[in-house]
Amino acid sequence: MQKFKKTILKNGLRIITIPKKDSLATTVLVLVEAGAEYENKKINGISHLLEHMCFKGTKRRPKAIDISSELAALGAESSAFTGYERTGYYAKAQPKHFDKILDIVADLYLNPILDPKELDKERGVVIEEINMIEDIPMRKIGYLFLELLYGDQPAGRSIAGEKEIIKKLTRQDIVDYRKKHYLASATTVIASGNFNEKNAIKKISDAFSEISTGKKDKKIKTKENQKKPAILLKKKESDQAHLILGTRAFNIFDKRIYAAMVLSDILGGGLSSRLFQKIREEMGAAYYIRSNIDLMIDHGYFAVASGVNISKLELVVKTIIDELKKSKNELIGDKELQKAKDHLVGQLFISLETSDELAEFYGEQETIAKKIITPQELAKKIQTITAEEIMIVAQDIFKKDKLNLAIIGPIGNEKKKTFEKILAGL
Repeated sequence: MQKFKKTILKNGLRIITIPKKDSLATTVLVLVEAGAEYENKKINGISHLLEHMCFKGTKRRPKAIDISSELAALGAESSAFTGYERTGYYAKAQPKHFDKILDIVADLYLNPILDPKELDKERGVVIEEINMIEDIPMRKIGYLFLELLYGDQPAGRSIAGEKEIIKKLTRQDIVDYRKKHYLASATTVIASGNFNEKNAIKKISDAFSEISTGKKDKKIKTKENQKKPAILLKKKESDQAHLILGTRAFNIFDKRIYAAMVLSDILGGGLSSRLFQKIREEMGAAYYIRSNIDLMIDHGYFAVASGVNISKLELVVKTIIDELKKSKNELIGDKELQKAKDHLVGQLFISLETSDELAEFYGEQETIAKKIITPQELAKKIQTITAEEIMIVAQDIFKKDKLNLAIIGPIGNEKKKTFEKILAGL
């Protein structure tokens, strides 16, 4: 059983330690309850811009090169990421460099200068990232799908933000946002890999002793409102159409989460999944086809994504609908069910081989759900799922009035009625 320890300091800061003595590396990760779903429309993209700015200089390391040079000299790997409900900063290095990477990550998180000159330059970097997303349909389709699901509310907006908003955000906007969210009670520091646990907890406590405290702004509540199937078609000249077909589901605290995970694996979780076999292997209609269940604090969705041969687009959408319908009406056989469970569990443990992946697994649970289960406990829950539970989940979420289809490619709204008829087949 993978052991971990959770320590809560008097100021509210949470520390998660996951020692793994045979690891060749150690990771320090800081996660904060901040992201796109904590932003109103006027500051959309500010979480992501702040993440960028933390690497542009701190009080102790005034220039970006000071940070990158020090990390390079350690042979360390470092990065950051912004999501809808969390932002993370991490560094990973040989175990002997634990103190150093902790010091750097803490400095990035606690002491960014937010130099206005650097901000003006970094706006350009973020705008180019937005341009890049626009030019990559496989990425853009994800945002179109969320826009279709949630509309003009934080869960339906891009993490990167809109270019016109990014151009207008000021240093004061960032300072004000940071004061509302980068607080001890909303911060979790995770150490994983090869380190001395007792010493690490003391060192983390010391490194974050000056973290701000106070009452944190809450996440903006996501509203669910759908009465009939919804379709969004975005015309873009390309050799392939990219689509996401999905349904509203439930939040991360729902007991059906484990059955939904197995259902997703059966439908599109790997090379032997139903949709991969049908759409790629039998029809030769797509290079990639996959499904996932994405659950947040107050909402969630199930989605199937694919890049499709344009001439077979309608047939692919119909095939996906047929497979969703089949999962509602037919119990999965014992052999296929066990294969899906074993595949899920196997992929889980393979994905946690490295210290950074292990840190994120534990840290995201604590940050979003405030409850941690070990990989072994998760595997047990997956293995107990029955075919009946999977069918019930499929019947609950695969409903016509919850269906959403987003497509980007060389098609226009003239095809909307065609897809409406296909979705009606569920």
